[in-house]
Amino acid sequence: MSVIVIEFITLDGIVSDPDGSAGTPAGGWAFRHGPETVAGDKFRLGGVLDDGVMLLGRRTWQLFSRLWPGRDDPFSARMNAVPKLVASRTLIDTAAWSNSQVIDGDLIDAVKREQRDVIITGSLSVVHALMAGDLIDEYRLLTFPTILGTGDRLFPAGGPPAYLECLSAAPAGAAVLTRYGREAR
Repeated sequence: MSVIVIEFITLDGIVSDPDGSAGTPAGGWAFRHGPETVAGDKFRLGGVLDDGVMLLGRRTWQLFSRLWPGRDDPFSARMNAVPKLVASRTLIDTAAWSNSQVIDGDLIDAVKREQRDVIITGSLSVVHALMAGDLIDEYRLLTFPTILGTGDRLFPAGGPPAYLECLSAAPAGAAVLTRYGREAR
């Protein structure tokens, strides 16, 4: 089992509001380069979506539950079919997006018990909790040629150190997909 974080990120490490749905002044930065930069399986998840489980925070799940169920392209079909775990203390009804369920109990314990690969998309509070628990095995980052100067950072100041190795880097439209894994211990 691996825990994989996937994020849209700016050159200066900002991950907040890439699609503009939060209404921040700089929101929508990931879509300024055209839909081809973000469409499809840009994170090269492939079979991980078929055999793994997605882990989402409540806000990301609510946004995705409005976007994905109405789509029918092959990648969307995989997104809709994958089992989804939602980290939330307030969400009760997950009927809006098939194969979704709220985590019962502690987030860290749930991830430690999971037998499948866990894919976290967005969901910064979930990512930060798993960073603090030293549970992240891989980061797949779609880095955009944008500098915002303000916003929520994937790697916050004062966070735990992480020693990673570059697994791959490849152009993806206007962005670059980089994969970083835990450094061999």
